[in-house]
Amino acid sequence: MAQEPDPDRLRALEARISEVKGAKAKTSDAGKNFSQGEVAWRMVIELTSGIMIGGSIGYGLDCVFSTRPIFLVVFILLGFVAGIRTVIGTARDLQERQLRAMQAQTQADKSAGTEG
Repeated sequence: MAQEPDPDRLRALEARISEVKGAKAKTSDAGKNFSQGEVAWRMVIELTSGIMIGGSIGYGLDCVFSTRPIFLVVFILLGFVAGIRTVIGTARDLQERQLRAMQAQTQADKSAGTEG
């Protein structure tokens, strides 16, 4: 008859399999990064929408107060400044995400190097 498998070895194998599956799940979550083209379009849309919203508000105020170019120019400039601030915030957020991902990868490489 066949020899029964060692329960300790089976537990160790199951633990190792779950560890590898967990590592793959973590890397698949980290793979949700945006491509550079997507990030560029996001920034363009943020900047453009700031200008458009500012221009709309300025045009509306000019129509209400009958002062044609004054509010339009002021609010277009304010919309541009708001768009730039939003783009800078997005860039900072993406940089922090990339830094965290690099640190996690370095930490994983170090732990994999000590196991082997």
